[in-house]
Amino acid sequence: MTTTRTKTPVPTPASAPAPSWAGERAGAADWAALAAELDAYGCAPTPQLLTPAECQDLIALYEDAGRFRTTVDMARHRFGSGEYRYFTHELPEPVAALRAALYPHLVGIARDWAERLGRPAPWPDSLDEWLEMCHRAGQDRSAQILLRYGAGDWNALHRDVFGEMLFPMQVVIGLNAYGTDYTGGEFLLVEQRPRAQSRGTTTALAQGHGLVFTTRDRPVRSKRGWSAGAARHGVSTVRSGRRHALGLVFHDAA
Repeated sequence: MTTTRTKTPVPTPASAPAPSWAGERAGAADWAALAAELDAYGCAPTPQLLTPAECQDLIALYEDAGRFRTTVDMARHRFGSGEYRYFTHELPEPVAALRAALYPHLVGIARDWAERLGRPAPWPDSLDEWLEMCHRAGQDRSAQILLRYGAGDWNALHRDVFGEMLFPMQVVIGLNAYGTDYTGGEFLLVEQRPRAQSRGTTTALAQGHGLVFTTRDRPVRSKRGWSAGAARHGVSTVRSGRRHALGLVFHDAA
């Protein structure tokens, strides 16, 4: 059955600067070193962005269906096994705060990547202005994700590309304690190197810590200068326990 969705413009409210706690935590990263690690591996960890108590508060929200616009059963769609939910635009305060605090640090890296690849760099200084651009292009649905995996669950390699308006990096934050609350379930990033075999990188997410990673592709050095190295991400099989993660995406969905 095909369902036609009537698009209603969603206004992006003018927001205050990110709360000081979020700005301080995002600003604690060595962003020059983080950018260099992104260049080397396609992903890079951040300092702690959420406390264990804040992580537990976000996990508890998973049971509140009113917080989310839709729920996706990964097995049903052959995306893997597990479940995730997309928040509505009424984001929990920590989600909105961290997204706003991280964007100013990431946008400079995004522009540098675009310059190296000879691409346009449409991203303004303001996250609100960028989201307004997404909405005018028909990408008007929240793409912020809360994911839940149990033993045996996994996430197939994929890209979170929801339309033409794309921000080249996103952030995932681990909400459970790796090795204590769950085992397995490492974050996977697989890159297609220009004229070479693919390369995989695995990362165990520490509770409350983020990982910045490329959304679709990024500049990699080649004999011809800079080439676009395509990437996909996923999650390895959870061996025991339950794993939750928060996905921060800097563009909205069509």
